[in-house]
Amino acid sequence: MKSTVVLESVDVKAVAAAAEAEALAHGWAVTIAIVDAGGHLLHLNRLDGAPPISAHIAPAKAHTAALGRRESKVYEDVINGGRTSFLSAPSVEGLLEGGVPILKDGQCLGAVGVSGVKSSEDAQIARAGIAALGL
Repeated sequence: MKSTVVLESVDVKAVAAAAEAEALAHGWAVTIAIVDAGGHLLHLNRLDGAPPISAHIAPAKAHTAALGRRESKVYEDVINGGRTSFLSAPSVEGLLEGGVPILKDGQCLGAVGVSGVKSSEDAQIARAGIAALGL
C-alpha cells in the first residue's frame, strides 16, 4: 500500500498568495485556480479587472494539468503540431499554456491554472505560486 501526500488548506493559501503577488507585481489581471490531484477545485480568485471568461479557463487549465500530470502547454503543442484529433479526448479542456502541476517526488498533488494574460505569463504566475511550497 502506498502513502500519498495531499495539499492542505495552508498549502493552497500559500500557493494562492504567492501567485496573486506575482500577478499584482506585474499589474496582471488574472484568475487563479488551484485544484487537487483529481482536478477538483480548491481555490478560485478572479482578480479585479480579469475578464469573466478567465474564471472558466483557469480551472480548466488546472484540471488538465492535474489529470495529465504535466503542464497544459504539452497538449497545446501537440495540437499545434498537427494532432488535432487530440481535441476529441473526453473530458479534457483547458488545452492552453498556463496549467502547471504541483509535483513532489514524482507524485502529482494538484495543479495551478491561470488565465487572463499571455499564456507564458499565466504559466509564470502558476510557477511562482507553486514555488511557495518549496518543493
